[in-house]
Amino acid sequence: MNHVPSGLVPGAPRAQQQSSAWRKIKKQKILLLFCVPFAVWAAIFCYAPIWGWIMAFQDYNAGKGIMGSPWVGLKHFRTFFQEEMLYTLLRNTIAISVLNIVVGTIGAVSLALLLNEVKGVFFKRTVQTISYLPYFISYVVVANLFLTLLSPTDGTVNRILMKLGLIDEPIFFFGEPHLFWFLVVFINVWKSIGWDAIIYIAAMSAVDTELYDAASVDGAGRWRKMWHITLPCIRPTIVVLLILSTSGILSAGFDPSYLLGNPMVYEYSEVIDTYVYRMGLGNAMYSYATAIGLFRLIVSLILLYLVNRIAKKLGEENVL
Repeated sequence: MNHVPSGLVPGAPRAQQQSSAWRKIKKQKILLLFCVPFAVWAAIFCYAPIWGWIMAFQDYNAGKGIMGSPWVGLKHFRTFFQEEMLYTLLRNTIAISVLNIVVGTIGAVSLALLLNEVKGVFFKRTVQTISYLPYFISYVVVANLFLTLLSPTDGTVNRILMKLGLIDEPIFFFGEPHLFWFLVVFINVWKSIGWDAIIYIAAMSAVDTELYDAASVDGAGRWRKMWHITLPCIRPTIVVLLILSTSGILSAGFDPSYLLGNPMVYEYSEVIDTYVYRMGLGNAMYSYATAIGLFRLIVSLILLYLVNRIAKKLGEENVL
């Protein structure tokens, strides 16, 4: 009896693939079992609530529930686009987000470059620890810290400025509308710069040391090495993080604007995050707040796709 090659038997390749897949599953069954709790958590708390987005197309009534509430189509989206504060909300949100991305990236890369040049291991680790420690501090604590430091009555900053003769009377920093964006960005960068720098330091550790040795032979100093070797080598990491950051350009952060804002700076502190909070929880306009959140998600996905395509066209790294 002649042997028939498996490739000529109908369904043989598919059967082999299924058998291979089952072998892989059995081989990694312990790891897969560890993943089950996280998959269940994600399904319950991340994916299951997504169906609540249908509230954006309803006039939600808590008594009738989601399935019993009347459908209104795009009514809430039209209401938002006709909102008198729309320009102010978009201006504040985009301005704070862009400043956070630009200043935060420059600050984190600069800190990583400087720490990468430090030769003393103890000093380097000490600075790293001090710089990323604020990342783990609650924003409530951070906000109260800066409100105290910049207080017009007994704030340390005002006292120092008056002692130096730079000002004649205390300044209410958080009462100056045109200073609010810069104060929020400064606090955000101070809080996250150390944590963000860790990623760039890790990327720098992968740079081939022979490049630095060759540059030293050619007489290049530290600054030229950083500019011509380190920065080009970590550029893909910078590009990927910038692409990911653009997806949050319509999310300036709820905590800083809510905790540091006040009626005196309302025109510059009100962002989409705080507006959604006031409309959704403050005024019980759940469907309206859901519509704004859905609009922000759609815009974020479009921006992420466009920026990723642009980076790909320019020959840079992409994430999609």
